[in-house]
Amino acid sequence: MVQSQPIEAYALIGDCETAALVGADGSIDWLCWPRFDAPACFAALLGEAGNGRWRIAPVDPAISTSRAYDGDSLILETRFETGDGAVTLVDFMPPKGRVSGDDASHVVRMVFGEAGSLAVGMELVVRFGYGATVPWVSRDGEGATRFIAGPDMAVLRTPLAVRGEDMKTVADFTVRAGEVAAFVLSYGASWLAPPAALDAARALADTQAFWADWVAKGRHPPAARRSLITLKALTYAPTGGLVAAPTASLPEKLGGVRNWDYRYCWVRDASLALRALMRAGYFDEARAWRDWLHRAVAGDPGDMRIMYGLAGERRLPEWEADWLAGYAASRPVRIGNAAHEQFQLDVYGEVMDAFHQARLGGLAEDAQAWGVQLLLAEHVAKVWREPDDGIWEVRGPRRHFTFSKIMAWVAIDRAVRAVEDFALVGPAADWRALRSAIHADVCQMGFDPARNTFVRAYDDRTLDASLLLIADLGFVAASDPRFAGTVAAVEADLLAPSGLVMRYDTARADDGLPPGEGAFLACGFWLVNAYMALGRRDEAGPLFDRLLALANDVGLLAEEYDADAARLVGNFPQAFSHVGLINAAFALERG
Repeated sequence: MVQSQPIEAYALIGDCETAALVGADGSIDWLCWPRFDAPACFAALLGEAGNGRWRIAPVDPAISTSRAYDGDSLILETRFETGDGAVTLVDFMPPKGRVSGDDASHVVRMVFGEAGSLAVGMELVVRFGYGATVPWVSRDGEGATRFIAGPDMAVLRTPLAVRGEDMKTVADFTVRAGEVAAFVLSYGASWLAPPAALDAARALADTQAFWADWVAKGRHPPAARRSLITLKALTYAPTGGLVAAPTASLPEKLGGVRNWDYRYCWVRDASLALRALMRAGYFDEARAWRDWLHRAVAGDPGDMRIMYGLAGERRLPEWEADWLAGYAASRPVRIGNAAHEQFQLDVYGEVMDAFHQARLGGLAEDAQAWGVQLLLAEHVAKVWREPDDGIWEVRGPRRHFTFSKIMAWVAIDRAVRAVEDFALVGPAADWRALRSAIHADVCQMGFDPARNTFVRAYDDRTLDASLLLIADLGFVAASDPRFAGTVAAVEADLLAPSGLVMRYDTARADDGLPPGEGAFLACGFWLVNAYMALGRRDEAGPLFDRLLALANDVGLLAEEYDADAARLVGNFPQAFSHVGLINAAFALERG
């Protein structure tokens, strides 16, 4: 049976190295171990229960189910109530190596009896290799259940009796008011000793303290808090990288082929994520992300990628897991991402702006960073006239995308400002001339004077929502009539009947794929920022509220929203959407 829960039915738990999605029915349907981009051991999200899941829920159907995070944390509490009573299922992953006293990754599930007496069932289906590999299951002398296949090992520990049944591990138990039943599933390499046992109650207290301490370090509008926690959850702590999403192949159109693997680090996220983190006072994370970026892009600028692995890996080959049915029958199920080989001119501007934002935020200068930026600026001078694949990674023909040229301008502008504002040494006179040349080219070739708007590409008069960023980037002033004209054109062409923003018109733009997708949520937040820049606060506030209302019951956003189906679509939760939310919240607060 194909997975039928809507994407918004899931909540996120994680340990800042990987993450799991927990359904409202008490089933963990997605978990990649030991890191975000590792093969999933629970892959029911993209297939069926037999592809791996871990469900804990009352045996009898619940009369009501509700859930929330425990305050400002990543500890999920799901309350089930039946005619016999109520229990709360608490799910979390202790931040690895920081609060649990060891270096293993764990999923902890605790069932707290709230009222009456409930019969509860547990079903654990471990399937390594994205649901393809059935492990060897054994019990050790201490009652732990081991699941081993190839390099992978998972170990289940619980004081309750478990048994094997139909290639699953199951348990039936009763929880009365005041009682607690605990399960801990731990990951380790199959050739090593099993991870040490974890005290679930202590891990819960330590995890609560971790998140409370982290949130207290920041300063942020209340509307941005859950998004900042989500960003933290999507960081890979060992390197500082930030994954675009913890999932792969959730469709941008239900039943369609726009299914991509987002468990990697996109360079384009750099400047917006850095700005969001620094605005909120999280300089340690901003510094780690800046340093990750420096390491990732170091080397030949001509070989710079648009995305990297969690540690800066450059090769992310794309293949299809043809044994998985796909979410809502959306196929193919893609693992890896072929877009890592694309040429996207805009990434040079995003990298240069990220380093510029770091300087503005007061982050200590890396001694080698400027040398890397000198090479990047030199490379942009050579390639800025070439067509590229664009910010949206289209799989159609390369074009002279207007936003890409604008980001080439940003790259050179930030080089000039590094010399002028921070006394770094570089050929500023040459850069000023190049900056003027790029600006003039964009204004001549990428602007439609008849409509008073910048356009998607030099040979394409349609619109692109990325153009909403041009004032924020400094390419034109917010008071420039061309900016107001561009915002008006985006409203006319890309505002859907739902009031949400499409990134471009897939029916008119050749992006190499069948047309049709949801509204891109980050673009909606960009429009909020544009309204604020134009002094249109009366429109910015309601749009922001409308976008916030699209988050699920625990405050999470996917990449897109399908207004016809009234569902979130795309990979989930999506860092880019939450970064957009954070920056829009700050814009509204600033007024």
